Amino acid sequence: MNTDIERFVAAPFIKEIGRGVKGARSLSREDARRLYSAMLDGRVSDLELGGILLAMRIKGESVEELAGFMDAAEASFAPLPAPPGPYAPVLIPTYNGARKLANLTPLLALLLAREGVPVLVHGVRTDPGRVATAEILAELGMAEAGSTADMLEAFDKGRPAFLPIERLAPKLAHLLSLRRILGLRNSTHTLVKMLQPFDGPALRLVSYTHPEYLETLGAYFLGAAPAERGDAFLMRGTEGETVAHPHRAQQIDWFHEGERTLLVERDAPTDDLAEVPDGRDAATTAAWIAAALRGEASVPPSISAQVAHCAEVSRAIRARNPHLV
Repeated sequence: MNTDIERFVAAPFIKEIGRGVKGARSLSREDARRLYSAMLDGRVSDLELGGILLAMRIKGESVEELAGFMDAAEASFAPLPAPPGPYAPVLIPTYNGARKLANLTPLLALLLAREGVPVLVHGVRTDPGRVATAEILAELGMAEAGSTADMLEAFDKGRPAFLPIERLAPKLAHLLSLRRILGLRNSTHTLVKMLQPFDGPALRLVSYTHPEYLETLGAYFLGAAPAERGDAFLMRGTEGETVAHPHRAQQIDWFHEGERTLLVERDAPTDDLAEVPDGRDAATTAAWIAAALRGEASVPPSISAQVAHCAEVSRAIRARNPHLV
C-alpha cells in the first residue's frame, strides 16, 4: 500500500457488508462509489481490501452497490472517442476464455467487423488453463491496440480492436489481479463485463455465469444504468464468454431506453450439433475461424443470428444519435 496517500478507513463499510449472507446490509450507491474509488486509488489497506472482497463475494452485490462501483470504475480512466459512421461501437468483454468448447468470441468480433461495425474487444491476455480470446486473435495475426489511434485505425480498416484491461483501465486491472492471491473472483470481474468506455452510446454484450445475476444485472440496466450510455444484451455466458453457444442459442435480453425485450429465446437441447473445433488450443481454434471466414466451414446459426441482432441494434443506436455519424 502506498503510504504517501491518505488512508481510507474502511472498517465502517466492512461492518455493514461483512456480517454474512443473512446479517449483511447493502451499501447505498454513494457509499459504494466512495468505497470502490478508494479501492481503485490504493487508499485501502491490504487487510481491509481482502476483507471487502471476500465479504462482497459471500454477500453478493446489490443493484445500488453495482451502480456505485460502476460510477467509480468508469471515472477511473479516460473515455475513448466514439468512432464515426452508421454503427455505434459494440463492446465484447472477454475475461474467461474457454476450457472445453472452442472460444468463438474472435469469430463473433470478426463477423461483426466485416459488416462495418466498430468492435472493441477488451479483456485479459491470458487465463491459466483456458484458451483466451487474445491468444486466438494473435494466432490470426491481429496485434492488440497500443493506443487509441490504433483502435480507431482498426475500426477504419474493418477490423476489431483488442484492448487489454491493463491498457483500458489499469486500476481495474490491479483489482482483477488479486484473484491470483485470494484464489477467488471478486466484484471487479462483474464490473469489467459491464464497462462502457466510449464517450458516446454503445452496445454492450454482457454475460453472466450464476443465474441470480440475470435479475441483478437486469435491474441494473433497467434502472441504475444511464440510458444515454446505450443498450445492452444480457445472456448466460458460453463458458463465461459473451458469444452465443455454438450448439443452441441462449436467451438474450435486450435493454434499451428503459425497457427490457426478450430478443432471443433459449433453444431446446438438440442432438443436431454444429461442427466446431474442440478448442484445445489457440492455433486450432484460429485455423477453424479463418476457414469459417473464408466460407470453408459453417458458422453456427446461433452466432450468425447474434451478429445480425448486434448489427441491427448498433445501427439503431447510431440513428438515435445522428450527431455522432
